[in-house]
Amino acid sequence: MDLASIRDWFLGLGSQYHVNPFIFGAIYVGAIPFFTASIAWLVRNYRQNRSILLPIFSAGFWFVSAYLYLIIAGRNVPFWVYGVVVALTVLGGISTIRKVRRKIGSSSA
Repeated sequence: MDLASIRDWFLGLGSQYHVNPFIFGAIYVGAIPFFTASIAWLVRNYRQNRSILLPIFSAGFWFVSAYLYLIIAGRNVPFWVYGVVVALTVLGGISTIRKVRRKIGSSSA
C-alpha cells in the first residue's frame, strides 16, 4: 500500500461520513491554544480565589470542539467511533484534571 492509496482512503472516509478531515484537523489543532489559555485562566482564577466556572466551561468546550464537529456534521458514523470519542474524552479529562491539580498544588507551596 503506497502513500497515495492511504491518502485516498483517508479522504474517502470524509465523503462517506460527511466529515471533512481537513476541517476536523483544523478544529482539533486550532483549539489547542484556546484550551491551553482556558487552563491558564482556570489556574489563575483559582489562585486569586475567583470563580473557575467559566474557565472550566471554556476548557471543556475547546477540549471537545473537534468531536462536536464530528457528532454534528457526521452522517452514518459507525457506533464504535462514538465509543472511541467517549473514551478519548474521559481519558483526556482525567489527564487534564490531574495536570490542573498539580499546577494548583504547586502554587500553594
